[in-house]
Amino acid sequence: MADEKWQTEITKIGPGEIRVRGYHITDVMEKLSYAETVYLILKGELPSKAEAELMNAILVSSIDHGATPPSVLGTRTVMSGGNSLNAAIAGGVLVIGDTHGGAIEQSARIMQEWVAEHEGDAADTIAAELVDWLKANKRRMPGFGHRLHNVDPRTGKLFEIAERHGYSGKHIQLCKAIESALEKQLGRKLPINVDGAIAAVISDMGFDWRLGKGFFIISRVPGLIAHAYEEKQRERPMRKLGPLPFEYDGPDDREV
Repeated sequence: MADEKWQTEITKIGPGEIRVRGYHITDVMEKLSYAETVYLILKGELPSKAEAELMNAILVSSIDHGATPPSVLGTRTVMSGGNSLNAAIAGGVLVIGDTHGGAIEQSARIMQEWVAEHEGDAADTIAAELVDWLKANKRRMPGFGHRLHNVDPRTGKLFEIAERHGYSGKHIQLCKAIESALEKQLGRKLPINVDGAIAAVISDMGFDWRLGKGFFIISRVPGLIAHAYEEKQRERPMRKLGPLPFEYDGPDDREV
């Protein structure tokens, strides 16, 4: 059993040799940015100039969003408990799920499936049908609206970079059309947030929607490291974190 082999096409290693997707690591170190290397290892090929700029913008856009997101609270709580840096970061990453950090994946899945199923239809037509479907099924469109931002500044910048390179494909077009269709249906604007914008961009870049959480994790980890380090350096151990105060509403006092 020990001599059985399994296959991987990601990295080749040998004595004095490391090749990522076929490229020697020393060449990659010198000639590619971190964002370009992330694109390479996920996609298997080198990015175009537009894809490199968009990948960089994606990774920067979600690097941090203050001290209140669940992943940050998770990281700081684990660090406050007297744990190591790696445990604190792992704790923060484990908080990332469908309701925190999952909107990229969810939004990309919907857009990719609807574009594939309605090939040849105009973006406005697809968006109108999609919004009606969401309403009929009592579902919200992930990647739209934000608890803090009336207009997410990161969305406009991502689309601006895409537009600059003439890189606005079917998914970006659909994303913008969904925003308009939602406004017509709701009677108010529900703007595209950074998750929806990233979902549209990575879809036009040819990434599978199942990598959605991966993009969020890659982007967010440096921010979590900064928060873990700040917690360790500036705050006392085992401090109170999270929403306070709380109110008990369980059973009255009772005896066994």
